[in-house]
Amino acid sequence: MKTVVIGATTNPSRYAYLATEMLKDYNHDVVLVGIKKGIVHGLEILPIDKLPFINDVDTITLYIGERHQPAYYNYLISLRPRRVIFNPGTENSEFEKLLEESGVEALHACTLVLLRTEQY
Repeated sequence: MKTVVIGATTNPSRYAYLATEMLKDYNHDVVLVGIKKGIVHGLEILPIDKLPFINDVDTITLYIGERHQPAYYNYLISLRPRRVIFNPGTENSEFEKLLEESGVEALHACTLVLLRTEQY
């Protein structure tokens, strides 16, 4: 099962980059999706504007703000994740409600903390 990082970046000072690094360190199967092309820890960032099909998704971890999320609601739900992690600053009650109505757990948490505390 895969973890999809939405808002992936090549900028090492961003939390999405740190999450990618830590997910890889913890041996998770990671798929990166973002607006800018690049390679992070050997993984290609897939272009979000092309809405890449990804199968076997367990978790989506969000690193895009609420105002950018509506364009991707249907796409993210179509990936059929078990859960979506709303990292700090990405909270969105409208999207959370849509996810829950679709049977997807909406979790307010920090991916980095979940990994460090073995709760991921």
